[in-house]
Amino acid sequence: MVNGPIKGRGAITNRASRFDTTVREPDEAADSGIGIGVPRTEVTEEYARSIVSTNRSPDIPFDRSINPYRGCEHGCIYCYARPTHAYLGLSPGLDFETRLVVKRNAAEQLSTELGRKGYRCEPIALGANTDPYQPVERIHRVTREILEVLHDCRHPITITTKSALIERDLDLLAAMAERRLVEVQISITTLDGQLARVMEPRATAPARRLETVRTLADAGVPVRLMVAPLIPFVNDADLENLITEGARHGAQSAGYIVLRLPLEIKDLFREWLEAHFPLRAHRVLACVTELHGGQLYNPQFGKRQTGTGIFADLLRQRFAIALRKSGMRCELPPLDSSLFRPPRRHAAQLDLFAEDD
Repeated sequence: MVNGPIKGRGAITNRASRFDTTVREPDEAADSGIGIGVPRTEVTEEYARSIVSTNRSPDIPFDRSINPYRGCEHGCIYCYARPTHAYLGLSPGLDFETRLVVKRNAAEQLSTELGRKGYRCEPIALGANTDPYQPVERIHRVTREILEVLHDCRHPITITTKSALIERDLDLLAAMAERRLVEVQISITTLDGQLARVMEPRATAPARRLETVRTLADAGVPVRLMVAPLIPFVNDADLENLITEGARHGAQSAGYIVLRLPLEIKDLFREWLEAHFPLRAHRVLACVTELHGGQLYNPQFGKRQTGTGIFADLLRQRFAIALRKSGMRCELPPLDSSLFRPPRRHAAQLDLFAEDD
């Protein structure tokens, strides 16, 4: 038996993580929130020893990233960052979207790392795992502080978000865009507001996100529309309309990623699917299995994000045709890493010699 949906949350349960040594039998009332109300968001702070993470994945277009928060209140059930909460001894389920961690010293630590001798400047991805503009950013402003450091250092950055809150930082983003130092990816999974509330319960509504695309584009900020993830028989029918609307609102490029279900996400997604779409759950899972070569997830580089097989080929063809009709391209022009200047360690003494902005 699958528990019912929890209003305002994505996960159905607090399913055990892969590191748990004991497994608790589920209490359906407690796990589903019945009788105890909607689980509240709890926020704690940590002081990070490092803030720039690196990767060598050949199918990811960046080698470094920053995540101001652990966990994400948007509650997207398919979020590939969910399994990282297991490293905190927490569940990738409800804990991931209700027990958040703020990296309080992120901006200070970033300044230290950018100022190290021999630092090589390349674009940093902000929000590669969790959304840097999730609701708690309104209060804690860690993303804003990070942007201020990168702006002052003339450091290029890419940002991925589902939130209209990014408009708050338009002053910094517009100034950076003039120097080819920023690009923004706005992720929109569907144009159907009701479906969006099920897929991403606390993210900005799709129509409002399109307005954000327009606002950024009008300010000169390059915008890429990301349709991610595409879930067979759930939101894939929206692909062409999303690309059309993205272009109409000023996006310059577009991309898509098929559903990925690594580690604990497989079971969390199955619970969610059976709770929200019980009549098509089997069909969806069968197609996802086909996309990933006979299993629910294939981690192989070059295939994990686009899939293989007949359905994957169909998605590629549909995307290529829609992109051509829209006039958009796959990628944005490269950012400029040549303008970087390290943080000023002794600003008071160096102001006399600082070059003009």
